[in-house]
Amino acid sequence: MRRLLFVVALALALVFTTGDDMRAQNKGVLTGQNVAPVFEGWQRQPDGTISMWFGYFNRNFEEVLDIPVGANNTIDPGMDGGQPTHFLPRRQRFLFKVPLPKDWPKERRMVWTLTAHGRTDKAQGWLQPEWEVDDGVIQMNIGPGGAPPDPPNNWPKITGSPNQTATLTGTMILQARATDDGIPKPRVGARSRGPARGVTIRWIQYRGPGHVTFGTPIATGEYGKPVDSSTTASFGAPGTYVLWAIASDGLLETPLAVTVTVKQ
Repeated sequence: MRRLLFVVALALALVFTTGDDMRAQNKGVLTGQNVAPVFEGWQRQPDGTISMWFGYFNRNFEEVLDIPVGANNTIDPGMDGGQPTHFLPRRQRFLFKVPLPKDWPKERRMVWTLTAHGRTDKAQGWLQPEWEVDDGVIQMNIGPGGAPPDPPNNWPKITGSPNQTATLTGTMILQARATDDGIPKPRVGARSRGPARGVTIRWIQYRGPGHVTFGTPIATGEYGKPVDSSTTASFGAPGTYVLWAIASDGLLETPLAVTVTVKQ
């Protein structure tokens, strides 16, 4: 089953991922294209509950789209399933999961519908046995491919700033710290100009009515040590924002959500 899903993932990568040469040939898709939601698979959790994993493919090379939760961005009609409203360019894999009860009907579909630039796309997920995933499958999709590491890799852990309030004219400071189990290990024999790279933290805007500017959006740690991230953030409009600090070991990613209420 894992092998089948990995082959599918590689096929999707060939469709969704392009290099600089192809980018140069596709200048017409820098902006103006749609965002396709993607059902990544379903996962049985240790307590028996189910997670439906989703990601998306913003077909634009440069344009970032904002699609608020509502008629143009809905899950299982009318539901807020924790989906993003701020869509970064290109492919974002295994971005979020929708929690479902243990007794979710096998044939019932979870549908994420997105409308952008006049085009409506749907991603439909259900408990098809071939689409069951585990941590190993997720790692093969987020990482560079290949078999999952042995011993097994654990999800990075991240803590940081609580929910808070900011002003539109001010700049706030956000902090996060991530730790990891040291897996995967740095490649043996790889050339190195310094300490081996460890877990990283990157800040993204996940939801919000205006543009968010981060002063230092990425922090990279040294292998075997925690990584600390401190960044400023400023906001383009008043309202409620959800910011994510994402801890990544290169194979698995753990987000920390910070809700910020920005007042005029």
